[in-house]
Amino acid sequence: MNKELYTEYLRILHAELVPAMGCTEPIAIALTAAHAASYLDEPVKAVDVCVSGNIIKNVKSVMVPNTGGLRGIEAATAAGIVAGDPARELEVLAAITADKQPIIAAFLKEVPITVTEAQSAYILDIGITLTSEHHSVYARTAEHHTGLCLITADGETVLEREIVQAVGDTDRSMLSIADILDFADHADLADVRELLDRQITCNTAIAEEGLTGKYGAAIGRTLLMSYGNTVHNRAKAWAAAGSDARMNGCELPVIINSGSGNQGMTASLPVIVYAREMGVSDELLYRALLVSNLTTIHLKTGIGCLSAYCGAISAGCGAAAGVMYLHGGGFNEIAHTVVNALAINSGVVCDGAKASCAAKIASAVESGLLGMQMYMHGKEFYRGDGIVAGDVEDTIRNVGSLAQNGMAQTDRELIRIMLEN
Repeated sequence: MNKELYTEYLRILHAELVPAMGCTEPIAIALTAAHAASYLDEPVKAVDVCVSGNIIKNVKSVMVPNTGGLRGIEAATAAGIVAGDPARELEVLAAITADKQPIIAAFLKEVPITVTEAQSAYILDIGITLTSEHHSVYARTAEHHTGLCLITADGETVLEREIVQAVGDTDRSMLSIADILDFADHADLADVRELLDRQITCNTAIAEEGLTGKYGAAIGRTLLMSYGNTVHNRAKAWAAAGSDARMNGCELPVIINSGSGNQGMTASLPVIVYAREMGVSDELLYRALLVSNLTTIHLKTGIGCLSAYCGAISAGCGAAAGVMYLHGGGFNEIAHTVVNALAINSGVVCDGAKASCAAKIASAVESGLLGMQMYMHGKEFYRGDGIVAGDVEDTIRNVGSLAQNGMAQTDRELIRIMLEN
């Protein structure tokens, strides 16, 4: 692998595999609100929140951490204003103490918060205006969760940045399955060990918490009680359990992938479970995680950070690619695993962040592992079978087109349905 490509793959990993506490859409709202509040030294009298439809969809039903069980856009906004630390980015609410929770609740009762849908070209768009007795501040985040692009105070611009599509302004067009495997095979693990150790530690911890059954619909725990302790079932259960906890108020951080904690857990936990079952070396686990994470990012690049297409499907494919790598799979085995998995489950709709995400994660991991087992047993889907194209890269491009173009109207209808419920 040439030096430029190697360096860019490292930049992509370091930009994507970052910690977040709570679902990233309400956290992005809280972060934007915290940025705005940092420029206002008077009590807030009114708040206007203008967000894209996909933000409304993904924040409507999910619990905001460290708020005492509050949900939704208004709660995320209030938490960010009252107690958010913008320097901590996607852990903006991590340091909130229990004594701040009544203050957040009081803010929600006393300060009017108006929410409107943005008519924006950006799928992810958050604009928040804070008004005090004498001043007003506006902050805007666009295109990705930490994409703060504008702050104005009393109409004067105090911060302005170019809106960029990729986190860290990295070039995702360089990603391909062949080069991902080349990178995983030859990466200097000193460049990624700390990053991947953090992913293993954080995502394993929240999965273990989710398996207590205290959160949401307890999908992870239900899988283990219903279908046993096989490695195949544990891979699904651990990924689902992490989502059980995260969607329902658990305050442990996760290491995200493609802007999503659910996708970060789905891409990593099945690989970790299989690696432990197989007793492989730490080195092989790290390299398999490089495959799963980068494959997930590659699949998500054409889809976009938010859409009507459930991102867990991409992460399930990535996880299966990583598990196949643990089994010694090379390009052919991994490419066919990805194609098979995409043919099975592509088109699962995203109807927002909430408890049922855990069940979709289980389905995503199942389809990924089935795609792997198909190829292990000499079976595969062929060109012309639905969205399956002549090779893995063309199939990935087809999925991106399906998600961004074909499902655009589906996305609008989903948002309409959710706003009426």
